[in-house]
Order: sequence, then structure tokens, then C-alpha cells
Amino acid sequence: MARYRIVPGRSQIWVEARSSLHPIKARTGAVNGFIEAELGADGLDLKVAPQARIEIELDRLKTGNMLYDREMERRLDTRKYPFIRGEVAQVTQLEAGRSLRVRGNVSLHGVTRRVEGEVRLRTAGSDGFEVEGERVFDMRDFGLSPPRILMLKVYPEVKVRGLFVVEKQA
Repeated sequence: MARYRIVPGRSQIWVEARSSLHPIKARTGAVNGFIEAELGADGLDLKVAPQARIEIELDRLKTGNMLYDREMERRLDTRKYPFIRGEVAQVTQLEAGRSLRVRGNVSLHGVTRRVEGEVRLRTAGSDGFEVEGERVFDMRDFGLSPPRILMLKVYPEVKVRGLFVVEKQA
């Protein structure tokens, strides 16, 4: 099984929360981890179960608004819980090796939840590929209450989109 590293900076996480006034958007390229998988002509060869671990540095997730960023760091308690971690447990093919259903665990703020979602795969030769997907999370599932910032009410559902650029390790 080949090991691929997630390329920080080229990989990105985008987060969008809704509020009573406007959307709140944050992003980071501080994404690390690996994927162990066999790549076939049509995408991932699922005869060998892929493995993956992803880590996102929370203190680098920024909105560009200092007030929002401070409240996010305080709410997420980034000193005590500096990372969001994801681990893949199962991958099944949905469409000709390009669309996959992924099941696994996500850990945030000291709480781990089983999640699943659909991702798309784009190969970039034999040395790498890209994985992209999005999912809506309810922050209350991770023990977080939606913040109120001044007169702004933030709703608990948060859309997270990820693009993971991976390259084969030597």
C-alpha cells in the first residue's frame, strides 16, 4: 500500500456559519496528515482498505475579523484542544472510483463523533490525487454552544468543505 502525505498550504479547509446578520467564513491551509491507499486506473483500488488521518490546526483557522477570531478561539478553547482530528474507518465506492462514501471519526473540543459523507477523487498521475468534500455539522454535537457576538446570533449548523492535495511519499 502506498503512503501519500497531505500537502499543507495546497490543502484547504473552508468553514461557513450563518448568523442573524451575514455569513461568517473562515479558512485555513494548516492541514496535515496522510492517506494510505492503492491507486488504480479508475481511482482508488478498494480491494485494500484505505487508511487516513487528518489534522487541522485550529489556531490557524481565521475569518479575517479579529473579534470573530478571538471568539472562535475562546469557544473552541484552542489552547486545550488545538486540533480537529479525522480518521477514516471505511470507504465504499459510489461512482466509478471518482465518488466515494467515507465513514470515520471526527474529534473536536474533546468530543469524538462517528461521521460519514461523500467525497470526490481526482487523480493527478501516479504520484498524487485530490480529495474534496463537504458536510454540515451541528456544533452542539461536539459540546459547543452557538456564540452571540454583540447583537449577532450565530446558528449551530456549520458547513465545512475540504480540499486535500496529496502526494506520494518517497
